[in-house]
Amino acid sequence: MPKYLWQVSYTAEGAKGILKEGGTKRRELIAELVAQSGGTLESFYFQFGSDDVLVIADVPDDATAAAVSLSVGASGAASIRTTVLLTPEVLDEAATKSIGYRAPGA
Repeated sequence: MPKYLWQVSYTAEGAKGILKEGGTKRRELIAELVAQSGGTLESFYFQFGSDDVLVIADVPDDATAAAVSLSVGASGAASIRTTVLLTPEVLDEAATKSIGYRAPGA
């Protein structure tokens, strides 16, 4: 099952929600959202820096990951960036594929 990284930044309204409900409640809700999407939550961390939350989850496909991202963004409580994570095995497979690329000027 594909693995995704979601980097989330809360708006002022989203931060108010965290203050009201707490961090563990947010993790539980995200775990439930991922499970309802047919996936599993691997990790959920709050952090300092440009993003407020990092989530790693396995979900069935890109469309499901995009649906999660759209739902979070549409809520207005947060902005979200989605990154597809690749395992070393996927890179091994990619290394065996022949692609007809030519660098500019080569």
